[in-house]
Amino acid sequence: MKLYLPVVLMLLPTAIWSQQWTKQFEFVDDASCGLSLVGKGAKKGFVDQTGKIVVPLVYDDAMHYSEGMAAVSKGTKWGFVDSTGKEIIPFEYDEAFCFTEGLALVYKNHHYGFIAKNGDVVIPFVYENASSYTEGLAVVSKKTGWGFIDAKGNEVIPCKYAYAVSFADGYAKVSKNGKWWKIDKTGKELPADQ
Repeated sequence: MKLYLPVVLMLLPTAIWSQQWTKQFEFVDDASCGLSLVGKGAKKGFVDQTGKIVVPLVYDDAMHYSEGMAAVSKGTKWGFVDSTGKEIIPFEYDEAFCFTEGLALVYKNHHYGFIAKNGDVVIPFVYENASSYTEGLAVVSKKTGWGFIDAKGNEVIPCKYAYAVSFADGYAKVSKNGKWWKIDKTGKELPADQ
């Protein structure tokens, strides 16, 4: 125990000093992909682990980095920047979410679709609602209900449910006829409590 006290006392000033840079911002979030989302006034940007500004605080809103890209907004439109702050995907979306499994969920003209990291539309804007990909599938809704699509946009579980939740550990929860069910990736239904 006596040996640990000098080590702790030596490291304590380093730990305190290394976080002093956070005081210059009104908002500092945890690091993701080596960059922390920070805010000052009404603007947001990103800093590295030493507090050096990597992406200037010029954005009205921002999401965490995921897969090397971050969704950021200017005014009411969203686009994407890479980890150097270069604007890769233009500000043309009404909503944008983090990249997961190589695709980002975006909203435009009252519908959801998915784009690749180069900005190409991979899944067309045909969905009334959607969630990001998990375990290779995304939950989506159309007028007929909620279902699941693969990364190519194929409807692998029909949009027939009143509601659906993303897959986790190989199963998703869906609502049908007022009851909750658990389904696997083939669409096989099991009672939710199993």
